[in-house]
Amino acid sequence: MKDILVASDIIPVGQFKSGLAKCLKEIQNKRNFLIITQNGKPTGVLISPSEFDELRQTKLFVDSISRGLSDSEKGEILSTSQLRSELQKTR
Repeated sequence: MKDILVASDIIPVGQFKSGLAKCLKEIQNKRNFLIITQNGKPTGVLISPSEFDELRQTKLFVDSISRGLSDSEKGEILSTSQLRSELQKTR
């Protein structure tokens, strides 16, 4: 994810509403994001669909690793033969 540029990546909700099509096109073409403010405070973030997919996949991967580490710490692990057996059941 790129750095936030205050001059171009943060816009008030009124400006966002009046230039919605332009904002969407920019996000799609440049794969960046917009921070939308209301009364000077951040209220939303708009990102491209591809950026959303990438963030979601990264989160799923990190969550999977966390579950694996947690299981390992609890001693909930499988031997190679147990794993093979489990995989055969699901095929």
